[in-house]
Amino acid sequence: MPSQQDNLIDKGILPGGSHWSLIMRRGRILRLTDLEGGANVGMIFFNPEEKLERYNAPDTLKCQHTFKLSRGHCLYSDMGRIFCSIIDDSVGWHDTVGGNLSDKTLSNKWKLQSYQEKRNDWTLSGEQSFQVELAKYGMNIADAPANLNLFSKTVVSENGDLSYVDGNSKAQDYLDLRFEMDTLVILHTCPHPMSNASQYPKKPVQYEIRMADPLQRDDFCMNFRPENQRGFENNRIYHQEPCSWAQPQLGESQ
Repeated sequence: MPSQQDNLIDKGILPGGSHWSLIMRRGRILRLTDLEGGANVGMIFFNPEEKLERYNAPDTLKCQHTFKLSRGHCLYSDMGRIFCSIIDDSVGWHDTVGGNLSDKTLSNKWKLQSYQEKRNDWTLSGEQSFQVELAKYGMNIADAPANLNLFSKTVVSENGDLSYVDGNSKAQDYLDLRFEMDTLVILHTCPHPMSNASQYPKKPVQYEIRMADPLQRDDFCMNFRPENQRGFENNRIYHQEPCSWAQPQLGESQ
């Protein structure tokens, strides 16, 4: 069996408070690693061939009966297709409802410092980060769907209050996203909008891109929920290909 290093395509480090975008090809894995602990990765997805198809947080949550994301969960588009699956995860809880850091929240919590004034000590919001990356593909912040906050955790109290949990992700925690269709990924490493840090936190994240193994009938993510089988079937139809993993017909016993 080849090692993960044998399958490695690319590797690098994203500084804290930065942004990036790339097209992840189908059959590739994106591993993100929190190098120091306490990182946050805001992330959104689009179909690069038709950018009106984008990540849908409500469908992702309701069809998998969850409030958080972890191993086994699939991330859905608003067309019922699966952008990617979480095939491995050492964290156990990733936020889906906490939102994105705006310039206003940044200014109220810490201090908005421009690059012109502070150079590498500048402070950048998730809102600005998404806006810069979206512009590269002919979009603006109005095109951004509700985002994920990987490595972060929010919980709801009995009276319905939403709160942020400090220390959710430890140094060297990671997750693996296996992409089930070509996907435009837009991300930033700016703080979670509900962070309790006294200073603007700049937490670096390492990324690794490698080849995935072929999908099998007993795939954990595909069988994690019946809805995920339907999502993979939607992907198969979209790609106009035979069912290479020999998935049974929906409703057939396994």
